[in-house]
Amino acid sequence: MITTNGAQNPRYTVGIGEFVVSSDSAGFLLAPNLGSCLGVAIFSPVARVGGVIHCLLPLSQADPAKAREKPGLYVDTGIMALLDGVFRLGAQKSRLLIAAAGAGNINDEKNVFEIGEKNHTIFRKVMWKNGLLIKGENVGNPHSITLSLDLALGEAAVKSLSGAEKLF
Repeated sequence: MITTNGAQNPRYTVGIGEFVVSSDSAGFLLAPNLGSCLGVAIFSPVARVGGVIHCLLPLSQADPAKAREKPGLYVDTGIMALLDGVFRLGAQKSRLLIAAAGAGNINDEKNVFEIGEKNHTIFRKVMWKNGLLIKGENVGNPHSITLSLDLALGEAAVKSLSGAEKLF
């Protein structure tokens, strides 16, 4: 986990398997090139903290040792770590805005692997098990998209070939 608090450059690009939480009111978090990967943005409008994750695979049971080392690689461990990070910065569960993006079907026209769909399914299960509501989604695209979280505005959005869309 990377925590940004008043960093000199409040813009941070979240790579595959990474997650960033921030209380920097000028912060801007970006998860680019989400194909089958799942990107999630979480924001607390009261605490003014948020975070973004870029998950590669759905379940950590594929490689438990790697999941302990880098929980953000997997949706099940990564989302819980991201939530823990924003809670540590003062967010409260009842006030979270949550958005998901990506989980597309890229380079798998015959739906052999369905990684994107599996990533999205595990994400929804984690949300349901923790009593969390999803405010916005843009998932299942046939092309990659970029998820952003603007902490100054409290807005999550996606950019894709078809344009931009505000998720919350």
